[in-house]
Amino acid sequence: MAHIPDGLLSAPVLIGGGLLAAGGVALGLRWLDERMIPRTALLAAAFFAGSLVAVPVGPSSVHLLLAGLMGVMLGPATFLAVLVALLLQTLLFGFGGLTTLGVNTVNIALPGVLCGMALGPVIRSTPRASLRFAAGAAAGALAVLGTGGMVALVLWLSSSDFAPAARVVIATYLPLALVEAFVTGAVVSFLARVQPEALRPVTS
Repeated sequence: MAHIPDGLLSAPVLIGGGLLAAGGVALGLRWLDERMIPRTALLAAAFFAGSLVAVPVGPSSVHLLLAGLMGVMLGPATFLAVLVALLLQTLLFGFGGLTTLGVNTVNIALPGVLCGMALGPVIRSTPRASLRFAAGAAAGALAVLGTGGMVALVLWLSSSDFAPAARVVIATYLPLALVEAFVTGAVVSFLARVQPEALRPVTS
């Protein structure tokens, strides 16, 4: 349900989400260094492919977001990776919508960026493998829960009739948070051993 389709959200929510997305993309462009472009493209492709595989959970479905991992590795450039992947998914497969592109981008990218800012320094600096895995797992799980909370919030802000659906959305994101915790923790642990510079966003 991270891909909210057209026709569900109110105009103020759509406008607010669009403005926040534009601000995030502008920040990401200022942050982006040419050395970061291949990494950003790779993670955008991973998000694009991973989110095409949806697993039914109750009345909804979930898919990998990788927002926490992108937040650690890309910083604010996460907005760019998410925006490009969501736009292609909308145009090619009809996932989400064009009017909700800004809201969907913010819902996925913002929690990832915030988790990367909060936990990225711990992941990059600690010499303890167990702490690095735990911080990566926390980034992955908290980013998913943040996305679930924001999806529920924009639905509720658009109409109180969506309150039951918003509660269902939050519940369906709980098992995904556990999966992303393991995936993100494992990836950051692996990268710390073989290519630790990949965990450090490059600023222009």
